[in-house]
Amino acid sequence: MTIDLDELMKVRAHFDAEVREGAQADAPQGHVERAGGVVRHVAPALGWNGVLWSDLDEGTADAEIAAQVAFFAGRGCPEFEWKLYDYDRPADLGDRLRAAGFVPEPPETLMVGLVSELAKLPVEPPEGITLRVVTDEAGVDLMMRVHAGAFGRERPRLREQLLGKLREEPETIAAVLAMAGDTPVSAARMEMRPGLAFAGLWGGGTIPEWRGRGIYRLLVAHRARLAAELGIAYLQVDASDDSRPILERLGFGVLGVTVPYMWTAAAS
Repeated sequence: MTIDLDELMKVRAHFDAEVREGAQADAPQGHVERAGGVVRHVAPALGWNGVLWSDLDEGTADAEIAAQVAFFAGRGCPEFEWKLYDYDRPADLGDRLRAAGFVPEPPETLMVGLVSELAKLPVEPPEGITLRVVTDEAGVDLMMRVHAGAFGRERPRLREQLLGKLREEPETIAAVLAMAGDTPVSAARMEMRPGLAFAGLWGGGTIPEWRGRGIYRLLVAHRARLAAELGIAYLQVDASDDSRPILERLGFGVLGVTVPYMWTAAAS
């Protein structure tokens, strides 16, 4: 069952309040703070740094952008992200970020699904596929093999972030592999915080030769069942163009479009 438009707007407001403005740290040594007109995530070493939410207008945006650049540059961060949503204000915030030296990455569609409905999806693996829950370094390394094959790039920072979560906050992550014998062919994870209504689906990727067999759908269904057991109401995805049509068929609705704007010290 797809969420209707009126309900989607209520869900979006809930998402903004809980996941963005009311964000919690997503790394063991990270923290979230409100500074001026933004909420930002600050983390050491290989952790994720960035702006999650903003309350700006034409008169305050440029100064706030400059303040965040000065803050993260002053911490010695090699890069940080301003996570922009297409309904953020002012309407030309993306243009202002580009003028300040940020570079946009490909847009993604912000989608949400009802766990109560998604948990009903069948979870029978395609022929030749078994699921493996990731709990240790060996499992994370297999996930990184899948990511390299599915997305065409290595992710050393992500590897360290996942290992940190599994060691120090295992209750905030559920990671899974689809295996063809001893070969990992797809991987995905769910990140959540106890007591919150939303959990995020991340990293869903399948190596090219195994696509089109229902594995992505299987991993969504598997995580939805886990979310239902934990009392989570909604699953949220920043969907690529490849993932969006699959998720729409599964009943996910669109809340908006998000674009990661990246600032790097080397380019400044």
